[in-house]
Amino acid sequence: MKPMGRRSFLATATALGIGAGVSSHAIASAASDNKKTPDQAPDQNADRTAEIYQRDRDLPFIGAEETFSTPALLKLNSINEDHIAFLEEIGLADLGQRRIDDMNAGGLNVQILSAHTPSVQNIPGRRGIDLAYRLNRQLVDGPIAKYPGRFKAFATLPLQSPQAAADELERSVREDGFLGALTNGHITKKYLDHPQFEPVLARAVALDVPIYLHPGYPADEIFKILYSTTRAQYTKEFQPYIFSGSGYGWHQEVLTQCIRMITYGVFDRFPKLKIIIGHMGEGLPFYYERIVNDMGEPTENSLKKPFGQYFQDNFWVTTSAFPQTELLSLLLKHISVDRVMFATDYPFADIKAQTDWFRGVDLPREEKEKIAFRNAEKLFRTKVPVK
Repeated sequence: MKPMGRRSFLATATALGIGAGVSSHAIASAASDNKKTPDQAPDQNADRTAEIYQRDRDLPFIGAEETFSTPALLKLNSINEDHIAFLEEIGLADLGQRRIDDMNAGGLNVQILSAHTPSVQNIPGRRGIDLAYRLNRQLVDGPIAKYPGRFKAFATLPLQSPQAAADELERSVREDGFLGALTNGHITKKYLDHPQFEPVLARAVALDVPIYLHPGYPADEIFKILYSTTRAQYTKEFQPYIFSGSGYGWHQEVLTQCIRMITYGVFDRFPKLKIIIGHMGEGLPFYYERIVNDMGEPTENSLKKPFGQYFQDNFWVTTSAFPQTELLSLLLKHISVDRVMFATDYPFADIKAQTDWFRGVDLPREEKEKIAFRNAEKLFRTKVPVK
């Protein structure tokens, strides 16, 4: 892709809601997305939102998808110097006071940290194994030690070496108190339904910890077919890059992996496997009925359960970067409130904008507590430190 100026990169990021915060959207969402009735004027909805917000001002939060990087990882995974400058400016590699201040400003009690996509998934052999270990230990010796109770973490795994990845998952959980692992899309053109990764899945089940499926960029062949352009003027401002990522492609990529894992029997082989997906279900709420109905018949004789039951038994969903009440309502139509967790996608989205949005959502207090922190406490067997 053609390099671009830093100003253009930041302008594009702002327009797409990447790293610039979503404050204005969140405010508008909180004011207008709650359910309306024909006899209810807009100002009444705003009054209701404000009333609920005041009621739930004290709501604690655990953020389940909160991203970090390091100088070495920035150089490894960034497109060019403009990209690195952007990621540094939004604070991706800051694991100190700036991050704590943003958490405090938004009332986010705990961040569960995970390495920026694609993390070390493109690094084979001993180098990938060693880098994954160093990244995990940097968290333990750094922010987790410096700010007790404020940070937890998902393990970075060297997935091109599945047995080593399983061992690092166990080490990080047992020795360092990590809560599970996070993956970033395909691993050398394979997803977690491939037999190669069964040691990792088996170890996650044995440890009783979840795996978070974060998006990753598509393989080169897929990128060329679906997202590239033959017209050079459209490569400006990283259009194909964002099209294949946060602008669209990421969400389809994760949902496709989820459907693969169900269709090809992963959860029949590992019935207690726990999977988390973010971004308000990565499109799942919209497609849910179509997927379940259309995939139900061809898998009826090959799966042990009805297709939709796997979404209920094996999946959790976070709200990361999607502070939209209408999407939350649709998600809760299909997925139990006991399986939904709060997340912000910091620093690519603004913490306060999202906690403020959720404080104003019109749900019973008990259900909001489940989403804000109680479901995470239960899944991760942890407790949020309440001031």
